[in-house]
Amino acid sequence: MMDTVFSFGQIIIADLILSGDNALIIGMAAAGLSPQLRKTAIFYGMVIAAVLRIVFAVIATKLLGIPGLLFVGALLLFWVCWRLYVEIRESTDRRAEAALATAGDLEAGYTGAPRRTLFSALVSITIADVSMSLDNVLAVAAIADGDTTMLVFGLGLAIVLMAFAATMIMHILTRYPWISWLGLVVLIYVASEMLFRGFFDINTGIGPMLGLVEGMELGKGH
Repeated sequence: MMDTVFSFGQIIIADLILSGDNALIIGMAAAGLSPQLRKTAIFYGMVIAAVLRIVFAVIATKLLGIPGLLFVGALLLFWVCWRLYVEIRESTDRRAEAALATAGDLEAGYTGAPRRTLFSALVSITIADVSMSLDNVLAVAAIADGDTTMLVFGLGLAIVLMAFAATMIMHILTRYPWISWLGLVVLIYVASEMLFRGFFDINTGIGPMLGLVEGMELGKGH
């Protein structure tokens, strides 16, 4: 019971702190558009991010069960941790909050004639969303460890937070930076656990696969 509660807590923290990237990119792209196009750009930016998360979740749940790929996923998650550390140091949350506020204010940001098309803004958002959605799904999938309920909860929460509470989340993370640091610690813990299982797990670990170790049953419930 406590393990389940702990895992749900990890997912909530991961979703909160990994929403900053998306908010910053969508906000900055929208703020550079003329006022009449901003709400459309923000809406479609959120839809693209949501769809990508669902697609990556389906792929991740299949791939992480393949021997050796859990280990690779752990290395990718450590890379996410490093990026998050850099972003915390560079106050990404503060910039994201300002970008979203500017995009939502029709008298702020760029207010002249259109200097870029909605399509070009959405292309920029989509390219950035690919990486950010993968980060989010990788973290949630690692915590869920095959638990479909947890995975759906994590994805649903990420999408809801991004769609309806992005500005509020950025404000909270800006006002209470310790939450971001806590989130970084949680992700490092998740990545470390994932790396351990990715090497030693008898079913998916790279160690038993290469004959380096005998292997252990390390899935949840063992």
